[in-house]
Amino acid sequence: MEVKTSLLDNMIGVGDMVLLEPLSEETFINNLKKRFDHNEIYTYIGSVVISVNPYRSLPIYSPEKVEDYRNRNFYELSPHIFALSDEAYRSLRDQDKDQCILITGESGAGKTEASKLVMSYVAAVCGKGAEVNQVKEQLLQSNPVLEAFGNAKTVRNDNSSRFGKYMDIEFDFKGDPLGGVISNYLLEKSRVVKQPRGERNFHVFYQLLSGASEELLNKLTLERDFSRYNYLSLDSAKVNGVDDAANFRTVRNAMQIVGFMDHEAESVLEVVAAVLKLGNIEFKPESRVNGLDESKIKDKNGKSGESQPCLSVLERAFSFRTVEAKQEKVSTTLNVAQAYYARDALAKNLYSRLFSWLVNRINESIKTKVRKKVMGVLDIYGFEIFEDNSFEQFIINYCNEKLQQIFIELTLKEEQEEYIREGIEWTHIDYFNNAIICDLIENNTNGILAMLDEECLRPGTVTDETFLEKLNQVCATHQHFESRMSKSSRFLNDTSLPHSCFRIQHYAGKVLYQVEGFVDKNNDLLYRDLSQAMWKAGHTLIKSLFPEGNPAKINLKRPPTAGSQFKASVATLMKNLQTKNPNYIRCIKPNDKKAAHIFTEALVCHQIRYLGLLENVRVRRAGYAFRQAYEPCLERYKMLCKQTWPHWKGPARAGVEVLFNELEIPVEEYSFGRSKIFIRNPRTLFKLEDLRKQRLEDLATLIQKIYRGWKCRTHFLLMRKSQIVIAAWYRRYAQQKRYQQIKSSALVIQSYIRGWKVSLKEVQKYFLEMKNKMPSLSPIDKNWPPRPYLFLDATHKQLERIFHLWRVNNQPGVPVAVSSPPWLERRMHGSIPHSSCFKVVQVFVLFCFVSLFHLHLKEYCSEILQTVGVCFLRSTEYRLDVRENNARKLKIYLIVPYILASFSL
Repeated sequence: MEVKTSLLDNMIGVGDMVLLEPLSEETFINNLKKRFDHNEIYTYIGSVVISVNPYRSLPIYSPEKVEDYRNRNFYELSPHIFALSDEAYRSLRDQDKDQCILITGESGAGKTEASKLVMSYVAAVCGKGAEVNQVKEQLLQSNPVLEAFGNAKTVRNDNSSRFGKYMDIEFDFKGDPLGGVISNYLLEKSRVVKQPRGERNFHVFYQLLSGASEELLNKLTLERDFSRYNYLSLDSAKVNGVDDAANFRTVRNAMQIVGFMDHEAESVLEVVAAVLKLGNIEFKPESRVNGLDESKIKDKNGKSGESQPCLSVLERAFSFRTVEAKQEKVSTTLNVAQAYYARDALAKNLYSRLFSWLVNRINESIKTKVRKKVMGVLDIYGFEIFEDNSFEQFIINYCNEKLQQIFIELTLKEEQEEYIREGIEWTHIDYFNNAIICDLIENNTNGILAMLDEECLRPGTVTDETFLEKLNQVCATHQHFESRMSKSSRFLNDTSLPHSCFRIQHYAGKVLYQVEGFVDKNNDLLYRDLSQAMWKAGHTLIKSLFPEGNPAKINLKRPPTAGSQFKASVATLMKNLQTKNPNYIRCIKPNDKKAAHIFTEALVCHQIRYLGLLENVRVRRAGYAFRQAYEPCLERYKMLCKQTWPHWKGPARAGVEVLFNELEIPVEEYSFGRSKIFIRNPRTLFKLEDLRKQRLEDLATLIQKIYRGWKCRTHFLLMRKSQIVIAAWYRRYAQQKRYQQIKSSALVIQSYIRGWKVSLKEVQKYFLEMKNKMPSLSPIDKNWPPRPYLFLDATHKQLERIFHLWRVNNQPGVPVAVSSPPWLERRMHGSIPHSSCFKVVQVFVLFCFVSLFHLHLKEYCSEILQTVGVCFLRSTEYRLDVRENNARKLKIYLIVPYILASFSL
């Protein structure tokens, strides 16, 4: 049985918040914490991915993980950012749907890393080839360049993006990348001249001073000591775990890969050095004849490092301001404070324009001529609520309001389209629509941004206080606007609301904004004298950054304000996003200490609220909490019904209907769509999961039983086979051993027979010679022929003894002196016939021959032969009438059995 993995398998907590039961803020946070404690940093809300920053490296982004999530269903595996990336890429490649991935969250939540992971996954799963790899490398290497110039160390994040970035990655019909286009939003250029305590300026300044060679530093007239530059904060110049020198080499290499020419890279570094040196210019007051103070550069040969021609041009711009109106020019002097303001404004504009030039230069390298399929990745600052919130936070939060608005709209739209597509009745969903807040900010007539622009453009004295007064007049009755100076007296007793502030009730909560600096930051003015000074600087890149400084192209039209520019950019972004299929990644920061294993519930709760995650869950659960295609649903739960297990032969929908009827699930708890089953309540799904878990345990037991039986049977068959093999080999061994014994015995017998044949001839010769050499019959004759062979030694001696006894016994009147056995005594007394006696002797001789031959009982030979000889001698007593000529024949006849028996030895 093939068992497929699923989001619901081996869940730690709940993998999809839509299934959370009961749903509350407390259970939501507890579920996130439980998963975070087990290194499960990703959680779903339907198709939305929640990412909790672990502040450490986890082994979940390896090439093996990429392959695991490649071409897999979104809910098939545990929640992961790769699952969303794969879903977006496959929809783009297979269905020709333009995609966008929106990554939001506050600073330090991991947005930049999430965007890198998305791009690295897409680069890993798309096609291969030299040209494709070059495009992928250029897209990926654009990140280090933009991070160096647009990221900085903050109290919340060591690599915080201080700008919004939207990248359109363009693909061909095969799904291979062709190039891309990058858009940047609202660089935090105020950081160039001033950084909050505990934070740094942009990375590139520290990387240049740390990693540049001595030759390059001398060429740029820079020193390696950070303390020599006013624009660099010293309390956080070094960041633990960050190697600025190595990062500088990485940036230089990335610029080369992206396509920067050597002279372009050098020009960029020269502009960076110019910004640093601008910060070292200091001013002193000088009194003029008219009694007004005029600013002058304090030390022209000091630590500013600027060349004399540049300083002379800048000094004029820092001392005077020229205002042109139609045909008239009015020149006014600048005091020291205004000169410092002009210096900082120039530094901010110079760096901001350099950053925009970098983005455009990267686009020139990676853009394509023909757009086919597009995947957009939005990495933009999240909702910000600080102790002191100013114009930057107001603009950022406005952008997040717009993103939340489009998020709700697209989510509801997606839900409604799916219901209609599946033939499920759509019911209206009540939700908080933040369009009223967006209208409060962006309305063209009485919106906050419109009134701010109006204040900046109107003649007369314009201050932040006059702007606040106008807000109090126009927005006092708005339910999401609060101010101490409003016409309504309901806030007069609210001591938490200062007089110089106003408060907006955003979708994420109330935010208090200090009105100080709103007008100046919105104006974002750069004196025309400074633009013209930059044009005259003689530096090619700087000259191109200030085209309005060209005297031949003087434009008296007031440039658009920062607020109006950002509003237009956000409108363009929203229009772009609405043409694409959205995919959301919501990043959450678990703690403010940037430490691993710490989960601060209050901080997470705050982010959950302003990200609107609970609202998202409620929208998703308003109709049906869970939906799944019929095929995977039947595959997952088919073991709960006998009719569908193990294989259902028929349409998947019919199998699901049979399954749900068998389980007696109430009809109101589910609905059948055209291709999916919709389950209303998460409890129904959990009930199915519990039943499935129990059934899987039963099936596991059955499988174990069958497996154990198969294992034992297999072991038995193996043992039997082994026994047969062993027995066969043993029989072979035994037969071989027996054959060797038989062979050895045959060789012995053959040797004995051959020896007997040879000996028989010798014995015959011996007897024939003995016949002729027999001594006399006189008992006193001691002569006996010598033995011819050694092996006849015993026989020769016995024959001599027997012959001597015989001839003694055959002497007349001599009694028998040889002892005989009892049976022979009985024979001699007549109890046994003579013929029987000879037969017994013959059998006895034959038995002795055989026994002696096999047992080699040589020690009995003499005794047996002696007995046989006596038998024959005794028998001759009854044949005394034999003639003398037969005596020799009797001797030979008597000796032959004895010889045969002895020969067997």
